[in-house]
Amino acid sequence: MKTEQTIFSNNKGWVGGKGENLGEKAQLVFIFGETALLKEQLHFDEVRGFYPNAEIVGCSTAGEICQEEVFNTHIICTAVYFEKSSVVVKKEKIHSMDESFLIGEKLADQFDQEGLVHVMILSEGLNINGSDLTNGINSRFNRVVPVTGGLAGDQALFKETVIVYNQLGISNIVVGIGFYGDSLKTGYGSMGGWDSFGVDRLVTKSKANILYELDGYPALGLYKKYLGDHAANLPSSALLFPLSFKINNSEISLVRTVLAVNEADGSMVFAGDIPEGVFVRLMKANYENIIDGAFGAADMSKTSIGNLNPDLAILISCVGRKLVLKQRVEEELESVMEVIGKNTTTTGFYSYGEICPIKPFEQQCELHNQTMTVTLFKEL
Repeated sequence: MKTEQTIFSNNKGWVGGKGENLGEKAQLVFIFGETALLKEQLHFDEVRGFYPNAEIVGCSTAGEICQEEVFNTHIICTAVYFEKSSVVVKKEKIHSMDESFLIGEKLADQFDQEGLVHVMILSEGLNINGSDLTNGINSRFNRVVPVTGGLAGDQALFKETVIVYNQLGISNIVVGIGFYGDSLKTGYGSMGGWDSFGVDRLVTKSKANILYELDGYPALGLYKKYLGDHAANLPSSALLFPLSFKINNSEISLVRTVLAVNEADGSMVFAGDIPEGVFVRLMKANYENIIDGAFGAADMSKTSIGNLNPDLAILISCVGRKLVLKQRVEEELESVMEVIGKNTTTTGFYSYGEICPIKPFEQQCELHNQTMTVTLFKEL
């Protein structure tokens, strides 16, 4: 595997980074950038000119990742040439959030599973139920194919996210990148690092990813009580105080981030499902634990790839982590690089949701929020 990276900014245009001069040889290009930049035809045409034969895929972000640096209002372009492996890209159109499970099924059905070693998902970040999407995918792959990825971001604006697939960025699509070949090894890991606080609250009314009541009271009113002054900045301020719940009475917890609030009925829309009958707790930031969580995610990914030195790493971290860490945000990237090695070509983005199995060597993917998710690739 060979890689090449370039970075675009309005001030400097395209600036070459490290790597090979791939040009026509590149089969796959990841492009992560600001929503407005990805909607400009000129920028897509420029990338197509650099790599005329590649599948070009990517999404808008809440911050772009290149090696140990975090950028805003840039485009990070990472081209990949596989010497022994191949990629296939498929997409599905989103007509309604209610179709999220069906979209996952239809997307998975497009892939020939023979020789398929990994799938990466890049999805619309707002008009999607991420947990339904992953459940639909799982229903077709039957725990055989590992799936990672994330939901597109839009800084902390929650207005519009876009996906790139061989054209400029557009809303309301999901793409899947299928990786084929026995020579390609992948690893993955996801971890948070947030602390819970307050009392457990019973979800007494919810529908899919819409939370209506906690302990019989309107969810939004109770949530605002906890947030205090932060409530004036909803929904973006909710990134600092996500909810967690345990899966099927186990010790494994999932974290959910608020995407939107409804003042009229007091409900809250989350990136994934909040099942009725579960107990939820509010979460808050712990700087050191968040950075340690990034290290843990990298360690999980390195373990699941058999401790090989990866050629390529895709990092997808939650926008909430970026807002909490602020000027310390690059410390979580440094902790990842400490594990995977600074010679690994690294790209990625800050997201509205992360997709990854909960444990190494487990193929069933889940939607996560407020985690760092690391996907590693190595061609032998």
